[in-house]
Amino acid sequence: MSEALTLPAEARERAGKGASRALRRDGRTPAVIYGGKEEPTMIHVEQKELIKQLMTGHFMNSIVNITIGGKTIRTLPKDVAFHPVTDRPTHADFLRLTGDSKVEVQVPVVFINEAASSGLKKGGVLNIVRHELDLICPNDSIPSEIEIDVTGKDVGDAIHISEVTLPRGVESAITDRDFTIATLVAPSALKKSEGAAASEATEEAASEED
Repeated sequence: MSEALTLPAEARERAGKGASRALRRDGRTPAVIYGGKEEPTMIHVEQKELIKQLMTGHFMNSIVNITIGGKTIRTLPKDVAFHPVTDRPTHADFLRLTGDSKVEVQVPVVFINEAASSGLKKGGVLNIVRHELDLICPNDSIPSEIEIDVTGKDVGDAIHISEVTLPRGVESAITDRDFTIATLVAPSALKKSEGAAASEATEEAASEED
């Protein structure tokens, strides 16, 4: 699990577009904390601090302790909206964590033991289909990444979710199929696949123009 982050905040007395614009002019970002069978808590945070935490790369799957008025609220970031031109955060949503509740998060995958893959040794390429997994985790044990062992994998092999050992208490949010996470392909096969995808995209664009 990623180390918990701390984000200072202040209560937001007024809602609405006008109040939100005023906050943004002052370098603040409007936000809301919801969930936990409590009324939503309207807050605002320093924009620079929010950007700093977003830049860690693991903000969206980290526990964020929001401090407000001498009180700490344990949360999980659920959504951050960005300005279409400046790319600065304009609003943030946080889910309040209570008790032993579980949360759905996206956790990045990391492939290990690539030197022990016969396919990669022969020049094969790991074609990653899913860079992140949708997981349901206890709110106090969210993994920062999921390791996938490619030992013994050869060209033509595929890695499915059923082969992955998830941490205790963690399960896949997708349960209706044994989806593919990655395949091991020959370089020529990968190029052919990419070429077919590009050709299909070009045909779709042309049909839309007609």
